[in-house]
Amino acid sequence: MKTTSIYHFQFWLLCLSSLLFFASFNMLVPELPEYLTRMGGADYKGWIIALFTLTAGLSRPFSGKLTDTIGRVPVMIFGASVCFVMGFLYPIMQTVGGFLMIRLFHGLSTGFKPTATSAYVADVVPAKRRGEAMGIHGFFGSTGMALGPWFGSLIANQYGIDALFYTSSVVSILSVIILFGMNETVEEKQPFQLKLLNVGLDDFFDARVLVPSVVMLFTVYSFGVVLTIIPDFTVHLGISNKGIFFTAFTVASLLCRVVMGRLSDKYGRRPISIIGLTIMSAGMILLGFVNNFTLLMVAAGLFGFGFGSMIPAIYAWVIDLADDARRGRAIATMYIALELGIGIGALASQAVYDNQADNFPITFWSAGAMCLIALGYVVLRGKRTA
Repeated sequence: MKTTSIYHFQFWLLCLSSLLFFASFNMLVPELPEYLTRMGGADYKGWIIALFTLTAGLSRPFSGKLTDTIGRVPVMIFGASVCFVMGFLYPIMQTVGGFLMIRLFHGLSTGFKPTATSAYVADVVPAKRRGEAMGIHGFFGSTGMALGPWFGSLIANQYGIDALFYTSSVVSILSVIILFGMNETVEEKQPFQLKLLNVGLDDFFDARVLVPSVVMLFTVYSFGVVLTIIPDFTVHLGISNKGIFFTAFTVASLLCRVVMGRLSDKYGRRPISIIGLTIMSAGMILLGFVNNFTLLMVAAGLFGFGFGSMIPAIYAWVIDLADDARRGRAIATMYIALELGIGIGALASQAVYDNQADNFPITFWSAGAMCLIALGYVVLRGKRTA
């Protein structure tokens, strides 16, 4: 499957599927805090993201092992199908407990599909162009993340929250249909058996990818903060579209992903990670001083540019260090760190914010501090592996 070019049909199919997949569940994010608040669950807003990421993180060892055994495509199809089902269950669950249960199960979607997707990308692109490939694929995923919140808020404002849930399902099933046109890249596939769900410690943690995984954990803490707090912060500033920050953040991320991915191929993963983390830190610190729309967009741009610079480098860094036969498991290790960081960020930020507007600055500055910790770790430890 692997060629000297990344520009081939299978790769573009994967990119399009990822665009639709990320749009499908991200379009819900800006509207869920208010939706849960109307149910009487304002004190549980931090769990909107935390439960989603909890299940995603716990499912990674299973998705990593299955990706390496039964194949990349079946795992991707399962993950996207979960999104399809969940969109129809949200309107049925009209209690806080029911809503939180759906969020818990919804996390299975990102626990499975991105793991297999990243492994598939690594299978079909040349090693010397991994950073570029991750940048291009990330461009499409980020496009879905940008369009999703904006489109989701538009649908919710015009047609109601139930219409948004159903639209999310439709978009996710389109990403499944596209996957049926893809060729499997695992040559010696095994049929699914229940014993494949028996996972050991080595399925949870691959020591080869420790450094980039630790960097990911501390970095995405800030992303968990943003996902949880920004919708309320946007309303506090008097802005009606709660997805506007996410759109600006993702557009900024799109503008740099491909270029920075290529630069990581040329100059190394560590230098590009340092640049990205520095810019992310600046964005989060600035966010604590924001009091108008213009500054909000500047902070979103900085955060997005830094995030978009760093993520392709980290993904490629993990694949560089992974054993080819255990690539799915190595990627799962990195994703466990990602989900853990986002989940902790979501819960901690809600506790610090505590639905009090005066607490917005300290909430954002704490996220900036986590980015600085990640930066320090890359500077002190990253040189050994990149």
